[in-house]
Amino acid sequence: MKNEREPAYAGQFYPGDPETLRRTVQSFFQKTDAPLQAKAVVVPHAGYIYSGSVTGKVLSAVQVPDRIILLGPSHTGLGESLALSPDTAWHTPLGTISIDSELNRNLLEACPDLREDTTAHLREHSLEVQVPFLQMIQPDCRISAICIGTADYASLEALGHGIAGAIRCMDSPVLLLASSDMTHYESAESAARKDQLAIKCILEIDPPGLYRTVMENNITMCGFAPAVSVLTACLDMGASAARLIDYTNSGEASGDYRQVVAYAGIAIE
Repeated sequence: MKNEREPAYAGQFYPGDPETLRRTVQSFFQKTDAPLQAKAVVVPHAGYIYSGSVTGKVLSAVQVPDRIILLGPSHTGLGESLALSPDTAWHTPLGTISIDSELNRNLLEACPDLREDTTAHLREHSLEVQVPFLQMIQPDCRISAICIGTADYASLEALGHGIAGAIRCMDSPVLLLASSDMTHYESAESAARKDQLAIKCILEIDPPGLYRTVMENNITMCGFAPAVSVLTACLDMGASAARLIDYTNSGEASGDYRQVVAYAGIAIE
């Protein structure tokens, strides 16, 4: 019998009180007159005090459909290397968000290396922190959640091709969301120099270029693997443009620019 996932980081990465969480997330959204028809977004996953504004700006700038595939990196190393959440629902202080069983089935059929696995998701924050934003901006949405614990390029590319195939089988729009912070624990200046290289590859929708750039320049972009898969899927689906919506770092909140974590928000059209 499949389970329902309970929040692991409410009260840590984001407020655990429902009303406080609702007000906090709402404060990050911005009014947009003409939201983008995006195929995918790249958003950060730090504590809301550091990166919530970036996620809010990105999700405000795009049309968020009622079906979303979340891809995030594994910080725990637990479970399968390509792990699809089999749970029927995820809970947050704002309530319940349903897992998209139809989309999950299509993903498993289209992605031979993908495995249903609860363990990889139990203590992983990179996807959990996205859910309250989605609940606020698209209350009726359903999600499929993939936790990635491999840096093997062939596996990431195959996953991206499979995701595109699964989306083609759906009769309604699907948004891809890659969860990633950028450079970790370097000066703000050093982080910006390195991140500019990675962001350029994302804006050019160049998955092998992003992979090479991260590896060759030792860029500590924790979600580069999900981004590679998402970019591959976007290419298959005909994406032709991307835009950087915001870039910042933890120093803006902490006042310490000597050792920051950096955050980028990107929409792929």
